Amino acid sequence: MSLRPRVLPRLLLATALLFPVGCRAEQGPPALTPPPPPDARSPGETSLMHWPVARPEPVTAARPVLAVALAARLGPAAGDAPAAAPLRLRSNEGLLTLIDANGQRFQAPSLVLHWRREALPGPVALRRRVLGPFASFESAEQAAGLWRSVGVAAVIARPREWEVWAPVGAPDPAALPEGLRLQAYERTVSERVGLELRRAQGVVPLAGPIRVEAPGGLLWNQGVYAGPFQLLRDAHGGWSLVEQVPLERYLEGVVPHEIGAGVPAAALEAQAVLARTWAVRNQHRFAADGYHLCADTQCQVYSDPRDAGAAVRQAIAATRLAVLMAADGPIHAVYHASNGGISAGYQEAWSGPPVPYLNPFPDGPAPFQARFPVPLAAAALPTLLRDGQAAWGADHPVFRWQRRLTAAQIAAALGPGRAVGRPTALKVLARGPSGRVLALEVQGTGGRTVLRLDAIRRTLRTLPSTLFTLRPAGEGVWQLSGGGFGHGAGLSQAGAIDLAGRGWSARRILAHYYPGTWLQPLGAGGDSP
Repeated sequence: MSLRPRVLPRLLLATALLFPVGCRAEQGPPALTPPPPPDARSPGETSLMHWPVARPEPVTAARPVLAVALAARLGPAAGDAPAAAPLRLRSNEGLLTLIDANGQRFQAPSLVLHWRREALPGPVALRRRVLGPFASFESAEQAAGLWRSVGVAAVIARPREWEVWAPVGAPDPAALPEGLRLQAYERTVSERVGLELRRAQGVVPLAGPIRVEAPGGLLWNQGVYAGPFQLLRDAHGGWSLVEQVPLERYLEGVVPHEIGAGVPAAALEAQAVLARTWAVRNQHRFAADGYHLCADTQCQVYSDPRDAGAAVRQAIAATRLAVLMAADGPIHAVYHASNGGISAGYQEAWSGPPVPYLNPFPDGPAPFQARFPVPLAAAALPTLLRDGQAAWGADHPVFRWQRRLTAAQIAAALGPGRAVGRPTALKVLARGPSGRVLALEVQGTGGRTVLRLDAIRRTLRTLPSTLFTLRPAGEGVWQLSGGGFGHGAGLSQAGAIDLAGRGWSARRILAHYYPGTWLQPLGAGGDSP
């Protein structure tokens, strides 16, 4: 969700002198024994839509703990285990303790876990229908809901891009949006990727889930995390490193990395409320893989909690367990870096029904609002982009921006899946009430395609927002003049910082960006599912 750059997790180097503590007999992981479904195609074959995982415990007022993946899709593809680099874990101070599902227990300052091939009791056929790719979880969720409404057990997953999975035999969706594909996935496997420790006494197979305790903190991706941690198998056949982190401590790793630690107190408090609300509302985001949230921009950036100084901790404490509510529970607490002076409606960013508290509006003082009313007239957009400096948050570094797109850049971004040939024309087909582009047509020597909503920025990744004007700038070159950074819906972090500096309270800022919502303690109106 954040628009700040995120460094991908890397494996940390460590030494591994292992000291077994109360170790049971060294035995392999339990056999996979899913029930055979009726469509098994050969004797002894098991058919699955995906590898089964246990759903994480829900986040509630009684147990406000999130399962956050610090790293996902760990491990090689089946058959490549011996050649893959090992997984290295290192304590910040003192010993790590590893306990596998069989009760085997080891302690060391660092642990080196090697990948291994694990034979299955019989062949397993992974079969599913796959709809995608989607530019965001929100759009995937909308499509999954349409499938579920006709009784299909649809699952949202993210192997690389967001997808929706359905069982073999599920009916086609009523309408397939442009740019999406409906494909069959089928693969039969006879082994899975597991983990092992290699000691002087011999190789120790480890049974998952694997618990890792780090009283002095775990060093990961240049940060230190308190844990406890689990290594979990995912729906794709890989593994995830997951931290079980209390909700309020999670905010210490989110707030400073999303809005910055040095902004006014009211902006920090508003960000703390939104980060908490977003986490509670989105705890189903990675249910397919057995955890709640990721740690990168597909969720909220969760990084080293030590970066939370006194001001951030005070903001979290001042809003302890408070969530922003609407009639259907915790709100869609979406936010972004800068709205460019005009806030977007939900339907200008994602597919789905309108959200009553996410509407377009000019984000500035009364004279600014009078000058740029919504729906924004087509002729008013260039004026807004040229001299809209009276808006809240106009000092953001990407409040206004310029980009040049070439035919070669567009062709590379579209990839071979969209057969348009060499792009020859770009055309805005539709704009929303805030002036944002809803549909962008690319015409080429081999055909045409239309990018819609969040797919515009997912495809043309150099664009900070969809609030832009477009004009040709030579053969195969287009000039884009735009404003803002992000989807534009909900709170503008630049606007919140500006308003807090003008003396607005956190409650007033939240009411400004999410009208008709209210604050209440987590669980006061029933916990979100």
